[in-house]
Formats: sequence, C-alpha cells, structure tokens
Amino acid sequence: MLKKFVQLFIVIAGGTIGYLYIPDVLRLVGFTNGNWMESPYVGLVIGAIILYLLTFWLVDFIVDFLRWVEETLIKIPVGDLLFGSLGLILGLVIAFLITIPILDIEIKLVSQVLPIFVTFLLGYFGFQVGFKRRDEFLNLLTLAKKEKDKPVQEETTQSPDNPKVKILDTSVIIDGRIADICQTSFLEGTILIPQFVLEELQHIADSSDVLKRNRGRRGLDVLNRMQKDLPVNVEIYEGDFEEIQEVDSKLVKLAKVINGIVVTNDFNLNKVCEFQNVQVLNINDLANAVKPVVLPGEELTVQVIKDGKEHNQGVAYLDDGTMIVVEEGKDYIGKTIEVLITSVLQTSAGRMIFAKPKLLEKAL
Repeated sequence: MLKKFVQLFIVIAGGTIGYLYIPDVLRLVGFTNGNWMESPYVGLVIGAIILYLLTFWLVDFIVDFLRWVEETLIKIPVGDLLFGSLGLILGLVIAFLITIPILDIEIKLVSQVLPIFVTFLLGYFGFQVGFKRRDEFLNLLTLAKKEKDKPVQEETTQSPDNPKVKILDTSVIIDGRIADICQTSFLEGTILIPQFVLEELQHIADSSDVLKRNRGRRGLDVLNRMQKDLPVNVEIYEGDFEEIQEVDSKLVKLAKVINGIVVTNDFNLNKVCEFQNVQVLNINDLANAVKPVVLPGEELTVQVIKDGKEHNQGVAYLDDGTMIVVEEGKDYIGKTIEVLITSVLQTSAGRMIFAKPKLLEKAL
C-alpha cells in the first residue's frame, strides 16, 4: 500500500511539473509550432511519465526510508513526541511571523531564500527545545494540576511559604537515618523519590556482591517503611533526564527544575549542590550538630576499647559514635574509667575528643 502511495505521489508531482513547465520548455527549444504539443494537458502526461520512469528505481528506497521513519516514531515515547511536535509548531509559527516582512524585500535572493532558511532553523530549534525540556514542561503541568486540585480550606490555612520538596539521593536512603528523622517530624513537606534513584537502588539490590546487595535491599526496606509507617507524604517522580548519565547530576537538575532541596550524606554531592546554588541538607551535618557538646575540663566516664595510633594512647567512643583519644590510656584497655577532656577537634569527618585519665590528674 505504501509503495503504491509513493508511486501515485511521484505521478502527481511529475504531472504537475509537466503541466506548468513542459509547454514553455517545448516552445523555448522550438519543438512546437502552434500544434497540440503546446497543450498543458500533454505536458501533464509527459511530465508524469518522465518522472515516473526516472524515479522508478528510487521507489523501494523511499518506501524503506518511510518505514524506518514510521518505526522510529512509534518507538518514541508519547511525551517526547508531543512536546517535540508542540515545539516544532511554535517554531514554525514564529518563523512565519518573522518572514512576512522579509517577503516584501525586492531582492529576490533575500525574499525567496531567507524565509526557507529561517523556517527550517526555527522549526529545528523549536523541536529541540520542546523535546529536550519535556521533563520541565511536564513538571510545570503536574505542579499546576496539584495546585488546582487543592481544597480551598487547605489553601487558606497554609502559609504563603510552603515547604520545599525534599529529594532523596541513593546514599541517604541506604543510610537509613532519614526514616528516623522523618518519624520525628523534623522534615516538612513532600519527600520525593526520583524513578532513576529507585532504578539505581534496584540495580544495587540485584548485585552479585553480597555487601552491595544487602545495602540495596536495606534501602528498599527504608523506602517501604517511610511510605507505609511514617507520617510523611512520599511521592515518586516519574520523569527522567535522558541526556544526563550520572544519577547525582540528574538529582541536581531535578532540584533546579522544581526548586527542591537535595537530601544526602554524600560529601561530593553536597559540594556540587553548593557550587550550583542548589539547596542541600546533609544528614552527616545534622548528626554532628546534635552531638552532645563537651568542653575542655569536663569529666566523662568511658570504656577504653583499643589502643590508639600514637604511643601509649587508648581509644574510647561515646554512645553517638564520637571518638575519644585517651592519652596514656593504653594500660586501661577493656576498663571503664573517668577521663578529663583536654581538647575538642572538629573535622569534616566529625568531632574528635582528646582526654586523659582522671586518675593521672589526681596523681599529679
């Protein structure tokens, strides 16, 4: 059917060309002297036959090309095709408006060639913008629909500054502490889980490495707990940024698009978000901020667990995991003793406390 349609199109195109131009060409070469050959209908038949014969060998290639285009269009997601088409239409409309004054220019090269160039260029740009920024348009439509569907009482009771959406990355989900934070209601607003983060979690959970597999399954368990048992609104973001490969880069892009906040415990992602002016919440920073404050001169009761890196040092830990380096504490390994804080060091890895046994202080 498609092949017959292409052949019919070629015959019609050849007939049209012959009807318009073949009589003039015959008169120009002096082939006619006022006889029936000057009839445009004769030119129509001649043009159709000539173009059909000249392109007979091209029909199969044209049909194969059209079928390839058809299969490609069928495989394209509906959203991509829709927004690409809308962008193309908008670009062509703008090109039409721009070329109206150009057609009045007396210079034929400008008035005839430039409109074609402008139409092609703006149509291409319109399609590319619509296709590549489809996720942003979809998100705008989704947010607009949600705002429209909100009850009137909810709109009147909420404050003008609604909490921003919190976007979780893979590391903070696997870490698990985010569920406890949500349970205490310290995080307000919607918790957003991007689909590409879920896919990465599933990939980790299916890993052949036992450690990775356990981490991935733990992350999925944390998400199930947050969605079913915790008083937070957990939503899935279905969109994706196919032109971006890295998950962290997709998170930053998503945060920019929806004006959200990235929640992570990844130090490098934290720095990237800060560099790109994306608001970020780091669980490790929160954990460091809520650790008990200890000052030099205070006394603590600790259990020395192991020896330290330096000579005659012992190492103990607080309940929150803060390391305490006990000078002259090697002899007390395995014992619970009272220590006196000498100094506190805050590092990017956390807080480190230096102390010495209180017994030594009394001896002095």
